[in-house]
Amino acid sequence: MRTWKKTLHQIFNRERILTPPAQMPVQPELSQSLFQDNSLNIAQVKKIFGNSSDIITGDLILDVETDHRIGYVYLEQLVNKAFFQDMMSTLSARSAQLMEEINTGFYLYPDLIKNMLRTSGEVRTVGTFAELCENMMCGETVLFINGHSVAFSVNTGGGDQRSVEEPSTQSVVRGPRDGFTESIGTNISLIRRRIKSPNLWLETMKIGRVSQTTVSMMYINGIASDKIVAEVRTRLQRIDIDGILESGNIEELIQDETFTPFPTMYNTERPDVAAAGLLEGRVAILVDGTPFILKAPALFVQFFQSAEDYYQRSEFATLIRILRYICFFISLMAPSFYIAVTTFHQELVPSSLLFNLAAQREGIPFPAFVEALLMEVTFEILREAGVRLPKTVGQAVSIVGALVIGQGAVDAGLVSPAMVIVVAITAISNFVIPAFSMGIPIRILRFILMMFAATFGLFGITVGLIGMVQHLCTLRSFGVPYMSPMAPFVLADQKDTIIRLPQWGLFSRPRFISPKNQIRENNSPQSKPERE
Repeated sequence: MRTWKKTLHQIFNRERILTPPAQMPVQPELSQSLFQDNSLNIAQVKKIFGNSSDIITGDLILDVETDHRIGYVYLEQLVNKAFFQDMMSTLSARSAQLMEEINTGFYLYPDLIKNMLRTSGEVRTVGTFAELCENMMCGETVLFINGHSVAFSVNTGGGDQRSVEEPSTQSVVRGPRDGFTESIGTNISLIRRRIKSPNLWLETMKIGRVSQTTVSMMYINGIASDKIVAEVRTRLQRIDIDGILESGNIEELIQDETFTPFPTMYNTERPDVAAAGLLEGRVAILVDGTPFILKAPALFVQFFQSAEDYYQRSEFATLIRILRYICFFISLMAPSFYIAVTTFHQELVPSSLLFNLAAQREGIPFPAFVEALLMEVTFEILREAGVRLPKTVGQAVSIVGALVIGQGAVDAGLVSPAMVIVVAITAISNFVIPAFSMGIPIRILRFILMMFAATFGLFGITVGLIGMVQHLCTLRSFGVPYMSPMAPFVLADQKDTIIRLPQWGLFSRPRFISPKNQIRENNSPQSKPERE
């Protein structure tokens, strides 16, 4: 009892676990007032945003002789290009009138600009870089007036958006319904709208000698590990290939381990999942032409977590996670365990059940291994056929095919009814795992364990599991141990692995992913109100 109390105390005791809070990087530039020189203002904005590739800047020259210029800056994916073009066209068309009024000296130069901009939308005066960045993250265009330390922010919001459409994978009952598209600009805007911070930096490069595919990496400066960011950048720049057609091409070229069935990078088409990963310190890799983005580094426990776990109550999320791990072992071991027990270890089965199994297997011409192999291969064929067929008939064909073939195989005496049940529960359990990429290695390893079980029984299954665990513990994802925080065991990070503590308990980021900025929130559990 004391041990459990001590463990819980260590998990919840922030002072003992966490190092002093490492805040976001201090940017003294934000508190500064604007400069009178447009070029200095633009250079300062680029510095604040880390020279992100979606920062668009420029100058509109009103008069060459007097050097009257208006500079502009905005985030490319958050601005409606039509609104912006109309605004700049209005200023350009009225430049002669503007210069005439300036020469009369009746109006102040900035006031003239502000009055002209009112026809383009709401106009706000900006005096500091903090206000400027805040307005830019809301999709506004900021205009600098050369020679004056004042700027105007015009509402040109819009940018790349998509219709409300739920992602085809990773669906949820409660949560956002939008998803990434094949346009990298739209995908960047979907993340920008969720994380309105100038510390969200974007680096863009062209990969592919022939295809010249646009690939971008996003991370939050001050949260993401500098070492991981540098490693991702180096691996992307090292790619030398004719063309990149999908993020899967990038994944295979930059992953740590080549010969492993387990995915060492996480892919998602949900913007909320990508934003959550960035806030944990991960790096997002976006590829033009695909709705799936990559997140690095990836951990084993991450593939058993769903976005909905953080939108429901923690008790329900914990229960569902435990169910997923149970289904993982059922999907991995159910056929092999059935083969081992019925072939080598009949003494482990109760007598009544053993008699029923023996009666069902009477007349079956194949051993249990061949019987299981036949059913598993048949189901894999049906699964792939259901995926490749048109959506209108694919699901019906897969369901009807499974029922007809299963019942026909039993009636023909090729397989026993118990084997049909085992294969069915194995297939259903595989679909419980949220990440499709984790379901693939389970399907591969299932056949390997079946061969071990048919050869050595439960001893063979044990040896196979030990080898699998040993292999998992040797994997790394961009230098981060794949099995962390379970191996190596980090007690402070157990609050979001198999169990999920309430939101106020998720006060720190994973140590191996974000070592320099641990504290993510500073809330306390709600206390019950006192009764009168």
